[in-house]
Amino acid sequence: MTACKTSGPAAAQKAQEGPLDCYIDLFVQRLREQQFSPESVRAQVLHVADLSRWLHARKLNVDGLTAAAIDTHCQEQRPGVPLRRGHRAALRRLIAILREQGVCRDVTPIEPSPRQRVEEDFARYLAVERGLAPATLVNYVPFISQLLMERFGRGPIRLFRLRATDIIGFVQRHAHDFCPGRTKLMLTALRSFLRHLQLRGDIGAELAACVPCVPRWALTEVPKFLPPGAVQQVLKHCERRSACGMRDYAILLLLSRLGLRAGEVVSLTLDDIDWRAAQLTLHCKGHRSAQVPLIAEVGDALAHYIQHGRPRCTTRRVFIRGRAPREGFANSSAVCCIVERALARAGVHSARKGAHLFRHTLATQMLRHGASLGEIGQVLRHRHPDTTLIYAKVDLSALRTLAVAWPGGVR
Repeated sequence: MTACKTSGPAAAQKAQEGPLDCYIDLFVQRLREQQFSPESVRAQVLHVADLSRWLHARKLNVDGLTAAAIDTHCQEQRPGVPLRRGHRAALRRLIAILREQGVCRDVTPIEPSPRQRVEEDFARYLAVERGLAPATLVNYVPFISQLLMERFGRGPIRLFRLRATDIIGFVQRHAHDFCPGRTKLMLTALRSFLRHLQLRGDIGAELAACVPCVPRWALTEVPKFLPPGAVQQVLKHCERRSACGMRDYAILLLLSRLGLRAGEVVSLTLDDIDWRAAQLTLHCKGHRSAQVPLIAEVGDALAHYIQHGRPRCTTRRVFIRGRAPREGFANSSAVCCIVERALARAGVHSARKGAHLFRHTLATQMLRHGASLGEIGQVLRHRHPDTTLIYAKVDLSALRTLAVAWPGGVR
């Protein structure tokens, strides 16, 4: 077998014991297409071989590969000891292949835990019943996961035992961990989750009403931005010889020159780049799309990455993970991590380290060079002019001319 030669004698011998033997070749082929290393392929084949041998010992064929059977297999591998790294992921990839072959259409690799089921139900409620964007799910669900873990641990999830003191205590513990905007996001997620539980009948009391409020009046904050020259310093310290370096440099240019949001970078596909017209099609917030000009500097960096750094893969996403499986980023957090590493590498210190920092910096630079708030709003693709008003605060020179003299102050 080709797969067995690739995976080594030990994997070959184990893989031949059981009903999954005929699927090993296809499994290895898919792993190669996703550019897993030979060592990773070998390890994953051993995980599948363990499952195949387990099925063979119990005289089960592929038709008997149910969710309960896989769950039992995972528990029996090493009782009381966590599975080896990558075991669950390897089985998930195997199941996807078996589904494609029409062998087991309804099987899932491992039954979700009670906490995961609650989270999945909440995510389904947000997506289906409320029609919220996937980015909202990514923002809301982690707060709920943390609440459930702190309240119930790894034991049974008894939602009817949630009390107002649990919710208030959770907010008090974590409100100071985030900026005001992130804190308000946490509170909104909690209210939405508690209303969802009340609609389902899991809780009787209206606990959403006990979620505290965090005051955050409009236009009270000054946008965080980088000082002049800092953006160029960050770009200068990009290591542009490696594939990941080419990718990160192109991403940083999109953020700093065009003011893209992290989610817009993640969702960008090869089909969104119109090289002839020199423009990008962006998938923006609120299920909207927009076209922005592709300036030469950004276009050159994108073309260089696509030609010399982007690995060959089946996805149409522009920016690909640095490690297998070769696919697009899962969410905006990957872009924020790239920004944080770039700032550290360049020695640039900032109170904010997310991708939005470059968007604020671009708006500030435009304002300093005489751009109007309307022009800034157009570049940043703001739907309402009020959103752009916050940048009026950073033009301190212009604001000084409007300041009224303080009575009794310095003359």
